[in-house]
Formats: sequence, C-alpha cells, structure tokens
Amino acid sequence: MLTERLPLVVEPYRLAANDERVEGLLALSRLERLALDAPPQDGECQVRLDFFIDEQGRRVIDGWLKADLRLACRRCLQPMPVQVENHFLLGIVSGDELAAALPSTHEPVLAENEQLNLLEVIEDELILSLPQVVYHDEADCGLSRDQLSSGAEVESSNASTENPFEVLRHLKGKSDS
Repeated sequence: MLTERLPLVVEPYRLAANDERVEGLLALSRLERLALDAPPQDGECQVRLDFFIDEQGRRVIDGWLKADLRLACRRCLQPMPVQVENHFLLGIVSGDELAAALPSTHEPVLAENEQLNLLEVIEDELILSLPQVVYHDEADCGLSRDQLSSGAEVESSNASTENPFEVLRHLKGKSDS
C-alpha cells in the first residue's frame, strides 16, 4: 500500500531523461474540479507515473490511477460507491505544434516553464475516467420500479399508424380520396 504523498509539481523533462517513476497518494478533497461532477470526496487517489523517452525521442508519461469515489445514483440520487481505475499515456509538450505531432495513442500535457502541475494532470485524468451514468442494482436502489414509472399504461401499437407524409400530401392538394 502506498503511503507517500504525491508531489504537486515536478520537472517532467528531467524525470523522463532519468526514466523515473513517481507514485503516491493524492487526497481527493484537493480536487476542486472533481467536486463539480461529484459530491465532495473523502479518501485518496492512488497514482503511478512512469516518465521516459520513447523510441521516437518523445517525452512520455505512462500513468495509472485508482480511486474509490462516491457518486450519485441516477435513479435515487443517493451516493453509491464506485471504483474508478484508469491507464493513460501522455506526451509531454511545450506547445501546440508538438501536441499536434503526437500519435493518437498519446494525449498532450503541457509543461510550462519546464514544470508540470501533477494535481491538474491527475484531476483531468480522474474526471475523464468517471462513468457517464451510475445506478444502484435494482435491489439496492432507494426507488422501486413502481416509483420510477409515470403510472400511465403504455398503449399497444395496434392502432394503424398514420403516414408521416400525409400532411404534405394535403398541403399539395393531392389527397388519396
């Protein structure tokens, strides 16, 4: 189990030149933008970042993160535990031209003044790895199936369906009578 705190700012070019690994924990409470998509979180995010230079001379971060979050169920809106895990590949760039030259397997990450804010990078990757929609299992959800329905019975489609172009036919004055 990791117990080391993740540094918030690193020198990515130096780390890549030395093939270094940075790993540790990041408190979820520090991630302000995550709080916009999810309720305030307790706990920590486990992070591992391998910095290296690939065969084409690109500085790369091979990253992994894992966090236990509490997200709102879309049915009952009550918080539920969700484990998020993500593997990502980042290309360290200093400008738009280098970002455009990255292969599609790499996402660009901008190093300003030869510094990289890991808090922002990890928060971005964690937000991108959130599931689109989360639901409790029906048995565990605070709402029953009856509470989710509107109460109106669905009419059977035995009635003949009207031609959607019938209105156009009448407008043109060409009725089938």
